[in-house]
Amino acid sequence: MISKKVGVVESIIDTNNEIDEIKVVINDSIEKAYNYKKITGKLNVGDKVLLNTTAVELSLGTGGYHFVIANFNNLESNFTEGGHIMKLRYTPLQIKVDSVEEQGSVYHDKINSFKSLDNIPVVVGELHSMLTPFVASFKRYNKDKKIVYVMTDGASLCINLSKIVSTLKEKNILDSTITIGNAFGGDYECVNIYTALITAKEIIKADVIFVSMGPGITGTGTKYGFTGIEQGAILDCIKKLGGNPIFIPRISFADKRGRHIGISHHSMTVLEEIVNTRVNIIIPNYKKEKLDLINNQLKIHTIDTKHDIFFIDNIETKKDLEYFNLKVRTMGRSYDEDSEFFDSSSASAYYIREAFNV
Repeated sequence: MISKKVGVVESIIDTNNEIDEIKVVINDSIEKAYNYKKITGKLNVGDKVLLNTTAVELSLGTGGYHFVIANFNNLESNFTEGGHIMKLRYTPLQIKVDSVEEQGSVYHDKINSFKSLDNIPVVVGELHSMLTPFVASFKRYNKDKKIVYVMTDGASLCINLSKIVSTLKEKNILDSTITIGNAFGGDYECVNIYTALITAKEIIKADVIFVSMGPGITGTGTKYGFTGIEQGAILDCIKKLGGNPIFIPRISFADKRGRHIGISHHSMTVLEEIVNTRVNIIIPNYKKEKLDLINNQLKIHTIDTKHDIFFIDNIETKKDLEYFNLKVRTMGRSYDEDSEFFDSSSASAYYIREAFNV
């Protein structure tokens, strides 16, 4: 079941062609909500709206907002664009999109004639917050190279919820986006990760591809019960299509949960048990005691024999972020509070510069 409440739009905080960030009055309380225009249409101050209030009532962090289900002042609408592929399938809010693969698409034949990714570097991250430091560190020295972001449906389904993506695109350092599965709202829509990677290379002409879920992640404190486990299948897909799979390990020394200290147990599970192919793991050369802990983790879990590990010196993540005037946070922590996490994300950009001479 979901929790639903009726509210009235008090103000529109921010808006663009895809999403409204609003304040609503619910039982004399002013609260924050989002409205996806492609699903529920336009709204105005004073409109009466039906809200999904489940996440706020559960006190969730990421994703802890109200979402507009319907606008009583604008109930009826007709579709005006999009193809024949449905996302959010078989739900009351299913929407149609114009996917790259479908028969009526101008790109259909290019998808069918695909041969290989030709060793293009494809970076796979667990958390959405890994995107900003990677893009900053890559683009600072490769302004003419094209980065394509593929967003999976492991967390937020609407890419327009991501302030990271909107900021990077506004600064012209993220070139294009693709949403896959039931995720929607990207510059290109694809059915799955295979056709997304093909689209990135053959249609968008990417120089590097970054894959991760959108804002949010589901975790349960169990070994296999987290949505980031999707990384294993994605890495296998990259190798299968002839790409160069690069894994960003989730590293932190600031997380209060012991299972996420050093290399997170999430990363270890993917690398040790889930992925079936040999991948490249890029790790910054941290201070000795931290690096000793990481190396011990890699040895205990035999990651050092299953995969290729590269240690990178002289990572300047903070300077890269400052160069583009970018702020970062992960799990509520800033760069200064969790620098190892963001440095790990940047390390893959530095590795690509060295290994691919870009």
